Amino acid sequence: MKQLLLTAALLLVLTSCSGRKQIGKAISHGNYDQAIQEALEKLDRNKDKPRKQDFIVLLEDAYYKAMQEDLQRINTLKKDSNPEYFKTIYEMYLDLDDRQLAIKRVLPLKINGKDFKLEFKDYASEIVDYRYKTSEYLLALGKSQLSSDNKYDAREAYDQFSYVEAINPNFKDTRALLQEAHLKGTDFVMVYIENQTKQIIPKQLETDVLNFDTYGLDAFWTTYHGYIDQNLSYDYDVVMRLKAISLSPERVHEKQKLNEKNIIDGWEYKKDRNGSILLDSLGNKMKIDKIINAKARYFEVSQYKSVEVIADVVFSKLGSNKPVDSFKLNSTFIFENFYAWVRGDERALSLQERELTRNRAVPFPSDQQMVFDTGEDLKLQLKNILSAYTLN
Repeated sequence: MKQLLLTAALLLVLTSCSGRKQIGKAISHGNYDQAIQEALEKLDRNKDKPRKQDFIVLLEDAYYKAMQEDLQRINTLKKDSNPEYFKTIYEMYLDLDDRQLAIKRVLPLKINGKDFKLEFKDYASEIVDYRYKTSEYLLALGKSQLSSDNKYDAREAYDQFSYVEAINPNFKDTRALLQEAHLKGTDFVMVYIENQTKQIIPKQLETDVLNFDTYGLDAFWTTYHGYIDQNLSYDYDVVMRLKAISLSPERVHEKQKLNEKNIIDGWEYKKDRNGSILLDSLGNKMKIDKIINAKARYFEVSQYKSVEVIADVVFSKLGSNKPVDSFKLNSTFIFENFYAWVRGDERALSLQERELTRNRAVPFPSDQQMVFDTGEDLKLQLKNILSAYTLN
């Protein structure tokens, strides 16, 4: 037990020494906030223990050095009088305040039996002052960017307004400006189907393929529409040009075979050569399985019909004289049905063959239905193309 206690004490001392060295190293390298964080973690529990005194001293050293460095940096930026620094100054005041709050959470502390005190400052006025200065500057900057016809400028304006909204909710109609910047910065993409096959395609196919509510494609700065909104100005159009629709004829194929299988068909008494029933050792009549050869003629029918749709997906930037990019698209849908019937003893069939005898012939789908049934695959391929493509 003594050995265990000594070992535990030694480990505690080594850990404590390692912690002090690590915090001291952070301070010497100017990583004051890291040192403060690590010292606070050490003081989070058992802060009144004598071995924690060194961490209090290190905390004090790191705190004053960090505060002095930040205040000197703020004074330098203020002297520059550049409004671009308002945001930096505001955030540095927030950091100063947050650092104080973090340390206050572990107070009170004692060192050598006396209350440990640190100098705390009230930065509330500076925070409010530079919050408004930052808001005014970023709002003006965002409005300037929003006046441009460039979408990327509108997106940067949105970032400025977002920051203002976060620190100063609805400051001077920021929310309305956010909506305006988002609308102006969004790429609106019109997607439609162009039938070049000289064949009639189902209207429902077009409706389903262009139902972008089911695609989950819209990104924050990109919106896809399957139908024109007269109130919007579109930036790109994407056309799915149906080039060819190939339908196979309806095919019915029948095959037959003769099945034979030895099966158990009840039982019978075991007899000797003379036809007498044999008895077991207890005098009971002996029974054996009755084996017969089951035969059946099996008829299997397959129904088959297929359709292949070949298309191009072409991206164009509105106002441009030529397509931006294009992709090939190929979709196949196959209708198949299998059924069977039997003449003879069904017990001669395999399990799979028996299952098919439960099926029946079904009407072939119409050509329009076949084309419509390619819709899900067309949608998936179109979605993959749109998802992978980056609009410029």
